[in-house]
Amino acid sequence: MTRFTVAAAQYPIEALADWDSYVAKLSLWVERAAAGGAKLAVFPEYGAMELASLDPATMGDLAGSLEAVAALVPQVDALHADLAARHGLHILAASIPARREDGRFVNRARLFTPAGKLGIQDKLVMTRFEREEWQVSASAPLRVFRTELGIIGVNICYDSEFPLLARAQLEAGMKLLLVPSCTDSLHGYWRVRLGSQARALEGQCYAVHSPTVGEAPWSPAVDVNRGAAAVYGPPDRGMPADGVVAIGEMDAAQWVFAEIDLARVADLRADGNVLNARHWAEQPGGDALPAVEVVDLT
Repeated sequence: MTRFTVAAAQYPIEALADWDSYVAKLSLWVERAAAGGAKLAVFPEYGAMELASLDPATMGDLAGSLEAVAALVPQVDALHADLAARHGLHILAASIPARREDGRFVNRARLFTPAGKLGIQDKLVMTRFEREEWQVSASAPLRVFRTELGIIGVNICYDSEFPLLARAQLEAGMKLLLVPSCTDSLHGYWRVRLGSQARALEGQCYAVHSPTVGEAPWSPAVDVNRGAAAVYGPPDRGMPADGVVAIGEMDAAQWVFAEIDLARVADLRADGNVLNARHWAEQPGGDALPAVEVVDLT
C-alpha cells in the first residue's frame, strides 16, 4: 500500500476519573480516526502521562508519576493492541515512561499493527528537563519498521532536531517519519515543527507531527502543552509549495487528516526538482551515520 490516510492527533492532556475513563477516551479517539478513513493514527509524546491522574498520591510528584504510569504499561499496550485489531489500523501509541531491566526509565513509543505485531522505539536524545530534573534516560537502538504501509521511522520530539537520526533511517529505507511531541511553549513547538519540516526536506519524505495540547496544572511533567498537528512533505513538484500537506488549529483538541502517497516519495527522490536525499553524501561528514535496526512488522 503506497497511498493511504494518516491521522495526527492534537491530543489533550486531561485528568481522568478512573481507568475506564481512559479506555473510553482512547477508544473514542481511535474510532474517530478510523471513521475518518485513517490507516495510521499517530499519538504524541508523553500523552500517556495523563494516567498519572489516576493516583492522587503521586500525580503531583515527578518521580512518583514515573512509577505510577510505568506500572500501567501492560494494560495500556493491551488496550492499543485491541483497538488496532478492532479498527484495522496501525497506531503509534502516545509515548510512555517504561522501566528497563536495569531500573532506568526511558521514553518509549510503540507502533501497533492490526495483525497484533509491535514495534518499539525509545527516545535517543533527552531534553534538559528529562535528563536533569526527571531522570528519564536515553535508550537505543534506532529502528525503522517494515509495515504493510511502508517503512516507517519514529523520531520522538527532540530527536527530530538531530538530522543524522532521520538520515540513518532513510538509508534503511524509511519513507514516512513519525514525530510525536510534547512541548510547553511555542518555542518548543516551533523547534520540533522546524525539525520535522527539515527532515522532510532533507529526506524527501513525509513527516507526521503529533503534539500534546491543553493544560494540566496537577502534573509537574506535562502541565502546559502547546502545538498543532501536521503532515509535512518536501516542497517540490506535486507537493504544497510550503511543504505543509495539512495542519491543525493551534492548541485545539482534534485529529488532522491527510492523504499521503509514498510512491510520490520514490518519484521525488528519483527525479525531483532537487535531489536532497541523493546528494546528502556530498556534504563533508555525510557518511557518519548511526546504526539502524530494521524490524519486520508485516
